[in-house]
Parts: sequence; C-alpha cells; structure tokens
Amino acid sequence: QVQLVESGGGLVQAGGSLRLSCAASGRSASTMAWFRQAPGKEREFVAGITYSGGNTRYADSVKGRFTISRDNAKNTVYLQMNSLKPEDTAVYYCAAGSTIVPGFTRYDYRYWGQGTQVTVSS
Repeated sequence: QVQLVESGGGLVQAGGSLRLSCAASGRSASTMAWFRQAPGKEREFVAGITYSGGNTRYADSVKGRFTISRDNAKNTVYLQMNSLKPEDTAVYYCAAGSTIVPGFTRYDYRYWGQGTQVTVSS
C-alpha cells in the first residue's frame, strides 16, 4: 500500500510558477506521475518519472515548462511548473505505479493522492 499526499497548489498569475510536492508513505513506488483534471474534462497525464529518475515523460502541452523530479531519500516527487497558463488550471493528482517506464494513462497507476488545486489567472 502507498499513501500519497500532494501540496503546493494555489492561485498564481499567468506567467508565474508553482512547485507541487507529493509525499509518499508505505511501500516504495517505482514509477510516479502527475495527472490533472480540469472541470468537465478527463483526467490527463502531465509528467512521469522512474524510480532512478533516469526516465521522464511529459505531455506535449507542458514540455519545456514543467519539470518532474524526485528525492527518494525523502520519498517525495516534485512538479516544478513555470510559465503557467490559464489552461493549466486544474486539480493536480499524484500517482504511483509499478511500470518500468512511466505510463500515459490512469490505468498504469494503482495509487492516487487526493489532489491539489492549481488556478492560473489571466
């Protein structure tokens, strides 16, 4: 069992930055990811990272603006979000799974956090 707790969300102006954190407890998870869900939309993959950090994947919509990283000593995964846009507004979820490389769908992840709201104003 893996428990995930996200933090770091909030309200920011367009062009600003936020850093999300996801603290994991319980079993170690090999692959971690961030997803997001805007009102009325499907939950979508944002970024994923393997245990070693050597393999990362990003959605095209966030490439070059977001960076995922992890500190295994702290059992924490981060999502640094720069150059934020109003369309980045969503609830952001942390997820943990056991795939060898980060999967792009929610079905690749077994454990989920409760989510943290990110709102980007124009």
